[in-house]
This record gives sequence, C-alpha cells and structure tokens, in this order.
Amino acid sequence: MAELPILSIEEVTKNFAFQGSTVTALASADLTIRKGEFICLIGPSGCGKSTLLRMIAGFETATEGRLKMWDKPVSGPGPERGMVFQDYGLFPWLTVSQNIGFGPAARGAGKAEVAKTADRFTAMVGLDRFRDAYPHQLSGGMKQRVAIARVLANDAEVVLMDEPFGALDAMTRENLQAELLEIWAANKLTVLFVTHAIEEAILLADRIVVMSPGPGRIVSDETVPLARPRDPTSPEFNALRRRFSGMLGSHH
Repeated sequence: MAELPILSIEEVTKNFAFQGSTVTALASADLTIRKGEFICLIGPSGCGKSTLLRMIAGFETATEGRLKMWDKPVSGPGPERGMVFQDYGLFPWLTVSQNIGFGPAARGAGKAEVAKTADRFTAMVGLDRFRDAYPHQLSGGMKQRVAIARVLANDAEVVLMDEPFGALDAMTRENLQAELLEIWAANKLTVLFVTHAIEEAILLADRIVVMSPGPGRIVSDETVPLARPRDPTSPEFNALRRRFSGMLGSHH
C-alpha cells in the first residue's frame, strides 16, 4: 500500500471578486507532497504561488477542489502548518526567545517547557547570543532565522515559505539557504518554498513545480536529479537553469 501523502491538493481552483468581475488566481491545481520532501514553486508574479501557499496554511479557502493534510480536509490555520513570510511577521514587543516560544505558550505549555523549547530552537538557528534582543535590534537574516525557529518550535510538520529570502543580500541569503537545508534534513520537515529565483529552486528543492501566469496553472513538476550539496557552477546545474528559464520564458 502506498504511503499516505502529507499534503494532497486536488483540482483546486481559487477565484477572487475584483472590481465587479471574477478573477481566477489558480486553476485546477493538482499536487501531491510526501513527508520530508522539499518542494519549490516557481513562476512569474501573479501566477497563484502565494495563493496556493495561503490555502494550504488555511488562511484562504478554495473555490473548488480539495486540500488535505494526512487525508483530512484543511479547514483553517493550524500549528502543524507553519508559514514563514518575506517580512518576517515577528512581534516587535517580544524578544527573540519570546517570539520563538510564543506558539507553545499560546497552546498552554508550562513555563519550563516553553523556556526549554525556546532555548532549543534559538540554539538551532544560532541565535543564543541574541535571545534577549528585540526584532528591531536584529539584521534581516537574523529576523528570518527567528521566523523559521518560531514555526519549528510550534511543532510544524509542514513549513510554508513565501519568498523568505527575497529581501536579503546575496551573502545572507546563501548562508540561510545552507542553514535551511541542514534544519530540513535534521528534522525531516516537509517544506513548500515559493521563490522567483530559478537558481535558488535548483539549489534547494527535491522537486520544482512550475506555474504559469494567470490563471495560475501547474505546467511542470520535476524532480531535481542532482546530489546534495549542489554546485551552482557545475554544467549540470546550469543546464537545469537554462531549461527552467526557457520554461518560464515560454509562459510569459
């Protein structure tokens, strides 16, 4: 018997009302994700990547079709599906440690357990020295680490990332990409990662899902045939980059 997928997206369509007419953001999307997979969604702006992520997170509902986690319908947000945004979404009045411990505290965990969880994930993302700092005292890369740690501390099985490194400088971005892969591998997470950058997708993903512009459709779903760690300067990497660039170019 085949293993149950952690996420299944079946014939999902999302319509929005806009200035008196209906706009289809996503059309008949089908996607099956197994536990532990790292999947990147790429496509032009406005192709429904973020919309799909928000529906999996439970922030939006599908107009048609079904979204299921472990074969149960997704009916709203839940801690097992954590979202990391480009703008971090941290609470400015809480310290690093308090931001990371927020989920367990909100769910009623005891003080000692919250502290232990916050310590563990603060250490995991290398922010021990900044545990008592507030978000405004951190660099962009540090804020994004706190955002990732906060999702993990909340026992997320699925981590949904909407261009999380889009606003960071190249060096910070490279460091965080490497860290994210380490955290993903160590925790057997399932990651769904939206990016505009083809190179980032090839560097990170087990599978790359390509979407076309409005209405957003999944036009390709391919396994990345490169062993990790991946070398962006290798001929194989660049052949893939050219192929995905061609794919995206043909849908503009």
